[in-house]
Amino acid sequence: MANTYTQLYIHVVFAVKNRQSLIHKDWKDELYKYICGTATGVKQKIYAINGVANHVHILLSISPSVALSDIIRDLKSNSSKWINGKSFVRGKFEWQEGFGAFSVSQSQLDVVIHYINNQEEHHRLKTFREEYHSLLVSYNIGFEEHYLFEWIDEDVATP
Repeated sequence: MANTYTQLYIHVVFAVKNRQSLIHKDWKDELYKYICGTATGVKQKIYAINGVANHVHILLSISPSVALSDIIRDLKSNSSKWINGKSFVRGKFEWQEGFGAFSVSQSQLDVVIHYINNQEEHHRLKTFREEYHSLLVSYNIGFEEHYLFEWIDEDVATP
């Protein structure tokens, strides 16, 4: 798209199906590298990626020629196939349907990158459910509880 100039940054959050804690510390860095490679392959750039055992946060810039839902579909589909191909989990690994996506201004990039890079520390104080609700509220996104991620049990922050 000649003569098109954009700066579109999106903070994306998606969870393991049923919020199971399946992303293990021993291989999560490999997973993140794989997801970054997938994004690069579809000409998108990831600025930060991190998470904990049951969900992932990504800060990426997107091209206006590609739908965000297509990018996330590709990241989730390819990474779940990769995890299953490596036999990192018993049974079948799947990402939960849906995702959260929040626009980020240039002036807030460092803040969001710091937030994503410190997920383990952050989740010592706040559960994923609490975090996700606070993101929806802070971005003024209306939601209905029954349409949010499936919760297999009550989240508890790790002390």
